[in-house]
Amino acid sequence: MQDFLKKAKASSSVIATLTGAQKRSILEAMADEIASESGTILEANAKDMAYAKEHAISEALQDRLMLDAGRVADIANSLREIAALREPVGRVLDGWVTDAGFRVEKVSVPIGVVGVIYESRPNVTADVGALCFKSGNVAILKGGKEAEHSNRAIAEVLQGVLAQRGLPKEAIALLPDSSREGVASLIKQDKYVDLIVPRGGAALIRYVSQNATVPVVKHDKGLCHTYIDKAADIEKALSVITNAKCRRTGICGAMETLLVDEAVAVEVLPKVREAFATYGTVLRGCEQTRRIIDIAPATKEDWDTEYLDNVLSIRTVEGVAGATAHIAAHSSGHSDAIITENYTTAELFLNTVDSACVYLNTSTQFTDGGQFGFGAEVGISTNKLHARGPMGINELTTYKYKIYGDGHTRA
Repeated sequence: MQDFLKKAKASSSVIATLTGAQKRSILEAMADEIASESGTILEANAKDMAYAKEHAISEALQDRLMLDAGRVADIANSLREIAALREPVGRVLDGWVTDAGFRVEKVSVPIGVVGVIYESRPNVTADVGALCFKSGNVAILKGGKEAEHSNRAIAEVLQGVLAQRGLPKEAIALLPDSSREGVASLIKQDKYVDLIVPRGGAALIRYVSQNATVPVVKHDKGLCHTYIDKAADIEKALSVITNAKCRRTGICGAMETLLVDEAVAVEVLPKVREAFATYGTVLRGCEQTRRIIDIAPATKEDWDTEYLDNVLSIRTVEGVAGATAHIAAHSSGHSDAIITENYTTAELFLNTVDSACVYLNTSTQFTDGGQFGFGAEVGISTNKLHARGPMGINELTTYKYKIYGDGHTRA
């Protein structure tokens, strides 16, 4: 571990000095290689899918794990999109001349060595590797056991391109010790690692946050809400909420709780039940909701549960104030939405809800770096510092001050 991390740290100074044109060319070559090695990657993924089925991993997580020709093509396209992004390093964020007469520039620079811990989705290996590389950082990647073969195949393709260009393979590398002990060691290596981004279950996030000596940006659970206001367009609402829940139930931007204004609950809830019946969604409701539609009861635990499955809890609330109060008590600060045609109510919700992403008349499943125009994301940060929401290349930079003087001395 120590030897690997020393090499990773050393390689960060090499990657940080590459020009924007060099990085773009290398990322485009990586995209081409991913596409050409699609068969090898799919063979590796088939082994992971067999493991997932043998160990009865949930269908939602299997969906996140599974690759096909289309998804491999998407990985390659994502790399091309990242390659084409505006260069994030060397941006002059601010600048001024001081009273003493010297010039100060605040300039974006890479963070350094970024460790990312994630589960299930092998595309994350390519996305995170590319985002870190584009922003001049080294990526140390620790994927889940269930995606071991897929992650290795993708990492080897990326490293092969680095080697062809005479660059250190440690610039995008899988953690050599992927055991629990390996993770425990990684998160304390503040001499070599500059940032840890944990993506996964609540237990992983809690463990890393409580034990790391390296700075942490959390990708916490996505306990997302959608509130249907009394001024909502009902047909629009039904379209948005079924997409927010059912498009992909196993992603962090999936809606887990639906809130309905009591003023329209009698009209809306039967339509909600009918809409979700089409998708086979299991509905659980509060007492007031169950007086209107016949569904299973929701417990206290339901309001704090990220299902990552085709299950939805429903609560009837007293207007926008009731909705924002419920969200304040139970949201994970990820993504929350309001459905309404009343602009004043919309702005009250958007300004009151303290989440990374707040939506008007839009599915919460849009919380995604690719959808935001970032190419991909390292994670969806639920931190308030230093990054929040989808972390793209700009969130993978920090800054330093460059001071230009001419023999200035301080009195």
